[in-house]
Amino acid sequence: MEFEFYNYVIFLGAGFLAGFVDSIAGGGGIITVPVLMASGLPPHIALATNKLQSTFGSFTASLNFIRKGLVSLKEVYLGIFFTLIGAMIGTKTILLLDASVLNKIIPFMLILIFIYTWFNPKLGHIDKKGKLSSPLFFLIFGILIGFYDGFFGPGTGTFWTIALVTLMGLNLKKATATTKIMNFTSNVVSLGVFLFSGNVLFIIGILMGFGQIFGAFIGSSLVVKKEVTFIRVFFLIIVGITILKLIYDSWLK
Repeated sequence: MEFEFYNYVIFLGAGFLAGFVDSIAGGGGIITVPVLMASGLPPHIALATNKLQSTFGSFTASLNFIRKGLVSLKEVYLGIFFTLIGAMIGTKTILLLDASVLNKIIPFMLILIFIYTWFNPKLGHIDKKGKLSSPLFFLIFGILIGFYDGFFGPGTGTFWTIALVTLMGLNLKKATATTKIMNFTSNVVSLGVFLFSGNVLFIIGILMGFGQIFGAFIGSSLVVKKEVTFIRVFFLIIVGITILKLIYDSWLK
């Protein structure tokens, strides 16, 4: 497809904004996917290209969190392994099935998460004793959320963060850092499957990816510096916007 110069500027800007938002609270896809779709790309090509550009951002944020000591690969390697398996199955499944049913159900799941977070203002302020052991947690949620991210995607970061806080007992900073590593894993796996399907537009994906790198670096640096309250507020805002976007796409369009 041929694009005007201003389209490329929009792609770059959308990548930057999405990388910034996604590294703090997840939900970058609610920015990039509509931009790609609005440019005239077919849905399957938009989703595949989105995976390419989002991989840049999730990698940058993950690397920054590791460098700053918020998360260690030794602590989450089981999560990476099981997320990889789940994402591979999920992405292969989406190439065969329609995700419209999930598209209608997920907003209500996110509403429950929003309400739970809203009425628990101290949620994720300090580390607590986990309700599940690390191996069992990553076995269950690595496969489940990895599958979901490969199959559909919106809200993946939200589900990871809440699960890590409520069931693993992590504070919001550590949960956000761990979430990005899991996101990167499922992004890479999904991208690999999409590459074989021939649906990725490399020029657009790489251009948006450069925007993602800068946005993710700034956003992840803020997570390290800011208090948990800032992350919680940002998290609620992004979850709220994601809910509205999904409800509009699924029920009102």
